[in-house]
Formats: sequence, C-alpha cells, structure tokens
Amino acid sequence: MTEYEYKCEAETDYNYGCSPSERSIEEHINKGIINLDKPSGPTSHEIDIWVRDIMNISKTGHGGTLDPKVTGVLPVALNTATKSLQLLLLSPKEYVCLMRLHKPVPEEDIINILDEFTGKIYQLPPIKSAVKRDLRVRTIYELKLLEIQDNQDVLFRVKCEAGTYIRKYCHDIGEALGCGAHMAELRRTMAGSFKEDETLTTLQDITDAYYFYKQEEDERLLRQLIQPMEHTTKYVKKIYVKDSAVDAICHGADLANSGIVKINSQIHENNVIAVMTLKDELLAVGRSLYSVDEILTSKTKTVVNIQKVFIQPQTYPMMWK
Repeated sequence: MTEYEYKCEAETDYNYGCSPSERSIEEHINKGIINLDKPSGPTSHEIDIWVRDIMNISKTGHGGTLDPKVTGVLPVALNTATKSLQLLLLSPKEYVCLMRLHKPVPEEDIINILDEFTGKIYQLPPIKSAVKRDLRVRTIYELKLLEIQDNQDVLFRVKCEAGTYIRKYCHDIGEALGCGAHMAELRRTMAGSFKEDETLTTLQDITDAYYFYKQEEDERLLRQLIQPMEHTTKYVKKIYVKDSAVDAICHGADLANSGIVKINSQIHENNVIAVMTLKDELLAVGRSLYSVDEILTSKTKTVVNIQKVFIQPQTYPMMWK
C-alpha cells in the first residue's frame, strides 16, 4: 500500500471540478482510455486511427507499441488523455510468450537459464526499434514457466520493466543456451493498471457501444468500456494539492510547497510526479525538484516543475494573484 505524508488538512469544494467517476459522458470520452484487445495483423498506429474514426474524435494514441503479429492489451487514449500516456512508460508490462528453441535442450538447462534471466538483465534494443541502440539495464520482475513441449517449445509468463524487448529476450536466451531461439508467439496481458480482465474490449465492442450512444442515446456501454485517464497513475508517485493551487497550475505555475496537502513518502529528486486534486483528478505531470524530506521541511519554494496540465483554467476558482 502506498504511504503518504500529510503536510496539512484541507477539504475540497464540490462546486468545482469533478471526480473521474462522475464526469459527463463527453468529458469521460475526452479524458478516457480504452483497454483494447489488439488483434494480430494491424499495427498499433492503424488501431489508433480505427478507434479515432469509430469514435469520431480528433486524437488518439496508444500506450506501448505492439508489433503487428502480437496481440493483447493495448491502451488507446482519447483526446486529452493522450497526454497521460507518458505515465505508462513508467509502468510494468506482462506477457505470455511462446519461445521456440532451435534444437532440443534438456529441461533442467531450460529451467536454469530462465532463472538466470530473472532480475536485472542487460539488453541491446533490436536493429528495428524506435530507440537508440545502446546497451541498457532492464528488470525482469517475475518469470513463470508454464510448459515445455518436446524440450524445444517453451511457454512462459513474464512481468518486466517497460521498454523490455521480449523478442530480443528470447534471442538472448537462445544465445546463452548455445542453440539459438526466437519468439514464436506473444500476447501482452498487462500494461500498468490495464489488464486482461473484464475491461478488455474489442474494436467491434467499441463500434457497438458508440452506435448505442449516438443512435439510441444510451451511453451505458460506452461509459463501461472507457476507463478514466487517472488509471495511468497507478505506478507513479503522487502529490495531492489544495483547491487553491489548482488554477495557478492551470495557468502555468509550478507547484509550490504551500499548495501541498499530502505527498508520497518515497519521492526523490527528479522523480516523475502525478499532481492530483483532492477529488482524485489528474491535474498535472511534472518532476520533483527535491526529496520528500526537503519538501516537507521547506515553507515557500517551488518543489515540482510542471510539464503537462490536464485541467482547463477557470475550472477551479482563481485564488492567487
């Protein structure tokens, strides 16, 4: 459970702002993310375009690209919520992978090498990737062997740090075994707080829900399949602020110490921070300038450099000069 340090007591005025669960359907769409079950075949970018056209909105974006043949959890953000996708880059991912070894290997050797490829690993991104090919460290949080068939086909579930290339992971395991290996099939089962659960939806589900919303004036299905953008903050450290600080931040101010109500007790300098209202709205994203102890003992200095804002100015009253 996340622990917080309270700096002061404060209440929120429910005449301003809105809890994510109580937004109008228009705002729910504008600040929403769809937990989409990506089919095999299309690119992640094509999925974005299809969702944009189905929903008749101006902008979509996805959280974590999946190769065309890979299936599973692909969070697709709508309009304003696209700005929150950077938070998913800080969140763990989970996959179920079928790895094909290029020749049979004793089961004991397979089990041993999987143990070695758990925890901190070194990985060089593949040639066809969107990032610079520098050797980097990634963390494999959990690895569960599900099945070995004919000492050659290895099915496993892996929970890993964002930015881990599973195709390269399989290749490196094959190199370590001395037999070679490749990723035969892959399905993503989790991207941060978006999981392979009852919220997972298909393109056809979106089409049907949008039809009922527009043609039958029934928003229930659409509301159920869209998740609030605040879901992206699950693995991000948070600071909750007073109502009086909200509009100042909306107008471009950084977060000052005097505006804080409570703060995550594990914050360090240069951490990415989700700044939240007391109604659990995602107000802004920024970087901490100090550790939690320094923030708590300071009285007036700026403590978070704000980078993106999600609430419109004048949503809360102006209480600053």
